Amino acid sequence: MKTAGGNRDHGGRQPPLLADRVCQGVHILFVGINPGIRSAAIGHHFAGFSNRFWKLLWESGLVPERLGPEDDVRLPEWGFGITNLVPRATPGIDTIAPEEYAAGLRVLRRKVRRWKPALVAFVGVSLYRFVASVKGPIALGEQAERFEGARVSVLPNPSGRNANFSYAEMLAAFASLRPRR
Repeated sequence: MKTAGGNRDHGGRQPPLLADRVCQGVHILFVGINPGIRSAAIGHHFAGFSNRFWKLLWESGLVPERLGPEDDVRLPEWGFGITNLVPRATPGIDTIAPEEYAAGLRVLRRKVRRWKPALVAFVGVSLYRFVASVKGPIALGEQAERFEGARVSVLPNPSGRNANFSYAEMLAAFASLRPRR
């Protein structure tokens, strides 16, 4: 089966596209770069064995119970949604073509205009760097600019491959999304 990028995995087949988990009224839309191979294979977001997304959601206080990738369909219960910039699954981002990023950005802009989240949380500094056309250092957390009318926050990529941030820094970034009381 061909995907938007026309690429195939090593077995000659591409896993099915991973469905967005979003409902109208979404408060925070999490945006990943693209699904990993395991996520696409099992049909759930952030399913890599070393991925800490679900643990960070729980430990930051964003959700009231421990969740795993199979619970991604429940994210709307808490006003969250999840999507990816590039729909094609890859083992890493090094095989994503520039035209896939550009096409994904056009689609993401339409999605954000349709769903109208209060905040778009870009999961990964590299992703945000592309979307905002920013070079140089990027601070985690809320940014000054808007994305299609939504506030913007930058989270570190929770992949176990990400050695750029400590777990404590990741946890603080996720916790910054909690509503201020």
